[in-house]
Amino acid sequence: MKTLLVIPARYASSRYPGKPLVELAGKGGVKKSLIQRSWEAAQSVKGIDRVVVATDDSRIRDAAEAFGAEVVMTSSTCVNGTERCAEAHAALGDAYDVVINLQGDAPLTPHWFVETLVDDIKSDEGASMTTPVLQCDGRALNGFLEDRKAGRVGGTTAVFDVNKYALYFSKEVIPYTNADYANDDPTPVFHHVGVYAYKAEALRNYLSWPEGPLERLEGLEQLRFIENGHRIKCVKVQSRGRQFWELNNPSDVERVESMLRDNNME
Repeated sequence: MKTLLVIPARYASSRYPGKPLVELAGKGGVKKSLIQRSWEAAQSVKGIDRVVVATDDSRIRDAAEAFGAEVVMTSSTCVNGTERCAEAHAALGDAYDVVINLQGDAPLTPHWFVETLVDDIKSDEGASMTTPVLQCDGRALNGFLEDRKAGRVGGTTAVFDVNKYALYFSKEVIPYTNADYANDDPTPVFHHVGVYAYKAEALRNYLSWPEGPLERLEGLEQLRFIENGHRIKCVKVQSRGRQFWELNNPSDVERVESMLRDNNME
């Protein structure tokens, strides 16, 4: 099965305009833009036939082509990364069986997360897409709860059935638990990591579905699949000691740079 990896990137983020071009210092103080770091993360994924950046902004296009990326221009009407991936795939002739969405604000995503998704979607006939989930320990859960109390958008959480098909995703912490957990204790909460592997047919259909009320309320693009009766397989992954975080807000820059250094990334 031919596999395309798309890095959707937009300049006009409501929370952080120009985010893909923000420079982040890694180990040794080396600075690279967020989009370049995401591109480099994509290069480490095995089993991918083609990697492209998908954007509607000439500034991102120019920056990406300057460090050697292939760029596909998409429309400014895309409301999320999944729509941008669908447009990019269509522009490339719908020539791939599986499309990966490696979001442009997640350069710390471990390559084995993506590889696991690809293996799983190729073997699961019932899933329209796959996405990774990571069981929270007490430290991670308490961090999510602190973010919510402070009004910050932290991690997304997921709940799923016995077959690992998603029941719901939320920016709130679900499921509810009033238990106290030590830092290293396992918890019933799973962090959803914003990477997706789609089957090509489901991705094509996505553009024809209107935005539903749950997607609109949560601001989570994957809920459109659930609202239209398509299964999302939640694939459990292990961090293997790797630190990672999505760059959602300007306040995340320092945290991401610290993780780059801790992960020995130039």
